[in-house]
Amino acid sequence: MNIHTHTKRSGLLTLLGLAALLLGLLAFGRSSHAQGAPITLDDRIELPSKTLDNGLEVIVIEDHSVPLITIEIAVRNGAYTEPPEFNGLSHLYEHMFFKGNAAIPSQESYLARQRELGIVWNGTTSEERVNYFFTLGSDKIEQGVVFMKDAIRTPRFLEEELVKERQVVIGELERNLSSPYFHLFRAVADKLWWKFPTRKDTIGDRPTIETATVEKMQIVQQKYYIPNNSLLILAGDVKPEEGFALAQKHFGDWERAADPFKLDPIPPHPPIQKTEAVIVNKKVQRITVQIGWHGPSVSKDPAATYAADVFSFILGQENSAFHKALVDSGLTLGAGIGYYTLDKTGPITLSFAVTPDKLDAAVAAVTAEVRKFTDKDYFTDEQIETAKTLLAVDHIYGREQTSAYAHTVSFWWAVAGLGYYTGYIDNLKKVTRNDMKRYVDAYIYGKPFVMGILVDDEIQKQIGLTDKKAAEWAKPIKKR
Repeated sequence: MNIHTHTKRSGLLTLLGLAALLLGLLAFGRSSHAQGAPITLDDRIELPSKTLDNGLEVIVIEDHSVPLITIEIAVRNGAYTEPPEFNGLSHLYEHMFFKGNAAIPSQESYLARQRELGIVWNGTTSEERVNYFFTLGSDKIEQGVVFMKDAIRTPRFLEEELVKERQVVIGELERNLSSPYFHLFRAVADKLWWKFPTRKDTIGDRPTIETATVEKMQIVQQKYYIPNNSLLILAGDVKPEEGFALAQKHFGDWERAADPFKLDPIPPHPPIQKTEAVIVNKKVQRITVQIGWHGPSVSKDPAATYAADVFSFILGQENSAFHKALVDSGLTLGAGIGYYTLDKTGPITLSFAVTPDKLDAAVAAVTAEVRKFTDKDYFTDEQIETAKTLLAVDHIYGREQTSAYAHTVSFWWAVAGLGYYTGYIDNLKKVTRNDMKRYVDAYIYGKPFVMGILVDDEIQKQIGLTDKKAAEWAKPIKKR
């Protein structure tokens, strides 16, 4: 499935967040759905939009059901823009966004203005997008737009505030480090993205965060926080013509700058050099295994991303052959596979949890199951159609809450382009068994992968798990 969920405050999508999502695949779709013929769904999406002369894209999502407005700014920034010396600084910048600026110079006055306007606010940082959003009464829409304009365009980056926020981000890092699963996912990620690991690591490392300077914050701002690299969304109790007029009035004189991705192109992640295993020792009762492959890029192979969604959904159901073989059999405590949609190579991750006494049998069973992925009888035509229908329902249901819908739109704007989002169901309907076979053949079969094994060191000794034994498991999987 397309994984694009974001944590709440501070909104950082860390490897731990992805860990929770992927381990959630162990329970993904555990309720069986009645099989049946595909249903017809109305997928008409109206996203009135306008691009200002300075390149700022503006979208208005009209919803007069309640007198609220969400004002959101999204920027193409995040981990993928970060070489080692900037590792984690997109997220630190997110924290600094909610501080004083040229119009509201102090943190105290900034917070007072938030309270005065009745603003509910937040921001998120992920691999390929950073976004900020305020929700307030629609009678204060222009005041909210001005508040956003001042925050995005004229941050002060006071040294004393930077010192405070560095420690806040370090606190988040330490909380992540307290989880054994964070260590598993980071160990796998470091090998999966071996050439440029920082460009997938949203939280960063302690030395880089602790030594972040005002000058580095200004570099991030000047490079990425420009109108021709940003999206403004006004979602809620507003008409398109009103929204566009407000955008022009308050953002129209924001000066365009050079395309940051032409000045500093994002280097592509090279293929995994070899299949390998890494053992991570932490105090845990059960063993968790994560296998990661390089999946498709949404801009280079969009068809494979649709196929990946359908394929993962089918395997996540209780009535799937995958679930029956690995979970219902009692071999694992849970197992799942998922694809995370990104432009700069999205990962495919297969995870399973197992008791120590069943590790060998579970690894063998998982390998055998992967070899069956393209068998003609591995899933039925009915399962394919049901998966497409339920994914379409979920896609449409995501528009029910306007504020959350704005976040979804900004994610797809940054990662894949709005055409991908608006055409999602139409392209989902076109997915065939052969499309899923091509996806598995292209990205899983015979391809190098990284296997991470999270295990207590005493349990590791008891079951005789060695680096050599793990390496024997880590061999490209071929179809049978």
